[in-house]
Amino acid sequence: MNIPDERAAIVAEAKTWIGTPFHHGARIKGAGVDCAQLLLACYGDHGPLGPVDVGDYPPDWFLHQDRERLLEWIHAFCAPVNSDGLQPGDIALFRYGRGVSHASIVLELGPPIVVAHSFARLGVTTSEVGPTHHLGSRLVGYYTLKRWRA
Repeated sequence: MNIPDERAAIVAEAKTWIGTPFHHGARIKGAGVDCAQLLLACYGDHGPLGPVDVGDYPPDWFLHQDRERLLEWIHAFCAPVNSDGLQPGDIALFRYGRGVSHASIVLELGPPIVVAHSFARLGVTTSEVGPTHHLGSRLVGYYTLKRWRA
């Protein structure tokens, strides 16, 4: 599959998860998923990376330590991309607590940029990333798969 088709497949897969409730550590469409597991489902289980297992992680891992656990996972497969190079299917990361702790999949470039993400109390939903949305002030950066970089 070529890169534009892979990107389109990831966006399409992410959209099929919309409405799935939030559940820490779960990856079952329609039943429960967290933001990291949503990425693993779309890029791994149904995407170009193949199955990826990050092991167990506590629900409050990002509140009580400085280790950038999510960023470590992202750096294993992805490289930073600036907003000029951003494409649908890329990843947007956000800071909650002490570290980078929330991830999403870019669906639309907009403006505004629209992402799919699994958020506590909301489940998988779409949100705008910009100055009028709470995610805009928490944005850390954008990432693309290393294998997609020219």
